[in-house]
Amino acid sequence: MALIKPFKAIRPAEDKVSFVASKSYEEYPKEELNAVLKYNPFSFLHIINPGFKFDKNITGEERFKLVHNRYLEFLEDDTFIKDEEACFYLYQITKRNFKTLGFFCACSIVDYQKDIIRKHEDTIQQREELFADYLNTVGFNAEPVLMTYADDASIKAVLEHESKKDPHYNFTTRDKINHKLWKIDTIETIEKLKAAFKGIDALYIADGHHRSASSNLLAEKMKAKNTSHTGEEAYNFFMTYLIPESEIRIYEFNRMVRDLNGLSKNEFLIKLDTYFRIEKKQDGLYRPTQKHHFSMYLDGEFYSLYLRKTVYEFTDSLSELDTQILFKTILEPILGISDLRNDKRISYGFGKHNVIKMKDSIDAGEYAVGFSLVPINIDEVKAIADEGLVMPPKSTYIEPKLRSGMAIYEL
Repeated sequence: MALIKPFKAIRPAEDKVSFVASKSYEEYPKEELNAVLKYNPFSFLHIINPGFKFDKNITGEERFKLVHNRYLEFLEDDTFIKDEEACFYLYQITKRNFKTLGFFCACSIVDYQKDIIRKHEDTIQQREELFADYLNTVGFNAEPVLMTYADDASIKAVLEHESKKDPHYNFTTRDKINHKLWKIDTIETIEKLKAAFKGIDALYIADGHHRSASSNLLAEKMKAKNTSHTGEEAYNFFMTYLIPESEIRIYEFNRMVRDLNGLSKNEFLIKLDTYFRIEKKQDGLYRPTQKHHFSMYLDGEFYSLYLRKTVYEFTDSLSELDTQILFKTILEPILGISDLRNDKRISYGFGKHNVIKMKDSIDAGEYAVGFSLVPINIDEVKAIADEGLVMPPKSTYIEPKLRSGMAIYEL
């Protein structure tokens, strides 16, 4: 039984929302980031990059305090407004032939601790602690955790009914993505959604494992300090964007390795033959088409690698995952890469044209070999989470990617 809660959002004034909303900080190339900061005074990037104002790179606690100051300035200048009543916030993203309709809400830390909210990625303790300190100092959360739930007809009916009303926001960004937001503020509709989610057994984190883990860590710290703790304080919840699992889009990450771990090309191919039936492809770019089937680019040629299932044992959902198969049969035992997160010899890429980019990088001598996989599907993600297992890093690239600053949750 999943608990969801409306909240009083801090959000952009209607006439400024298209200027405020920003992509994630990491998604901007340096030149574009500087241009936005220089020419758009309303961008949310000014809040999370407060050092720009002083032409200085500021880090740590000093940066956290300045983030809080910039946030207060946006409130004082009426760039941000605060809703008087707790609401859910319906948010639709339309990108070419891809549309998703979900809503912002507050989800329960207790549900996270009870595994009603389920994870499929590991987190790094140092990052958890850093972001928990950040949240504690700035006093707000502007980046929701993306979570998904099993498609439900009653929930869909409520959301689609609300989406037929005039939106509070309706704007299109330079990347041709349309954004619409509606406030769900009637008690009847709020209670209907809350009741519907009581029938949802589990919520699955799609993107935001560190943000949710940090919110949990902060909640534990705040609870320990609060002698009057009730469980209803804002720190007991964290902001999420919930969408049905049918509207999640999952793409693959390719793997590129800088060297063959001291092996010659022929020695490498012979070692691969233990686990794979290898076929050289003659024409053009080659991509895999099914699970347990990989594309490899090596020394100017594409190969298909078909897993020999007679020599590889499937023991659980993780062992059936293509990223895990690649790790256990090639990356670790042959190429000597045991730390997928930190080893500098391996890089990852995603995107529509990434096979071309992978080929170009290997042809240029930046890498020795590259591997392409088919995307993991939502059922595999759920199976991993249900079994309490952890995917290898960079197993999934998930959309939608949410804009920062659309709705802010105060702690």
